[in-house]
Amino acid sequence: MQSQNVQLIESAKKVIDIELLAVRQLYQSLNQDFIQACQLLLACKGKVVVTGIGKSGHVARKIAATLASTGSPAFFVHPAEACHGDLGMISKQDVVIALSNSGESSEFTTIVPVIKRIGAKLVSMTSNPQSSLAKLSDIHLLVKADQEACPLGLAPTASTTAAIVMGDAIAISLLEAREFSAEDFAFSHPLGNLGRKLLLKVKDLMHAGSQLPIVDEQTTIAEALIEISRKSLGFAAVVNQQNILTGIYTDGDLRRTLDKKIDIHQTAIHEVMTTSSVTVKPEMLAAEALKLMEDKKVNGFVVINDQAQPIGAINIHDLLKAKVL
Repeated sequence: MQSQNVQLIESAKKVIDIELLAVRQLYQSLNQDFIQACQLLLACKGKVVVTGIGKSGHVARKIAATLASTGSPAFFVHPAEACHGDLGMISKQDVVIALSNSGESSEFTTIVPVIKRIGAKLVSMTSNPQSSLAKLSDIHLLVKADQEACPLGLAPTASTTAAIVMGDAIAISLLEAREFSAEDFAFSHPLGNLGRKLLLKVKDLMHAGSQLPIVDEQTTIAEALIEISRKSLGFAAVVNQQNILTGIYTDGDLRRTLDKKIDIHQTAIHEVMTTSSVTVKPEMLAAEALKLMEDKKVNGFVVINDQAQPIGAINIHDLLKAKVL
């Protein structure tokens, strides 16, 4: 059993070494052809169409997905399906990236002339610059593995790894050339953690209109408590006659009021409210509002406009419910 375990580790190391060598060989492909391919993709007015069959098809799907999420609109088309109607997805404004290790797949022999007839540009990734696909391409990128990790030399391993890395190299080079930002990335991932942190703003989560707990300065404490209970946010905004925020009254303020034995039915709220409350603007990122709550050790904020008028309210539960973590 011990000898078998050692053999398993040795086999794994051999695979990794072979695939590392294939990746290192990609440096040879980072020449003028790579630059021209990136320039062609940057200038693309349509979509990037990525295609491949077999294991190359799986790699092509991954490359299309990576391009799409990093600022290069892209989709995958199966070459066999393209022969039966899916070529209609391709327009002359598009750039096609075709993956084939041999460059001689019969499906490409069929569809490449049609792609050329449509007027779309063609970038190919093969291990043979003299292959039919390479010769028909506008730009050819050499992606070659001298040896597959499979000891039988049959299962695509090192060659597909190299193709994935080349696809990533293209996608990230385009991302940096476009100055694609984290916020741009978040728009493609609205349900991810990054999307929630960079897209959700206070205005998207705040309680506004009839949901906003608000009273004027002359309201009695008892009346203010009714408003606080009705809106269930744990506090109320206090405004003057110009509807400008002058303070806030919270559950904590109520405890301090009761300790002082103040008559809540006769005392106006402005006499006991907190006047130094922290406020936020509607355009603030929800993640920033959460951090501010943690720093200030409070459970909610009044949201104000540029005239210091309350337009909403947000509390810790709103942010946690939206998973702004």
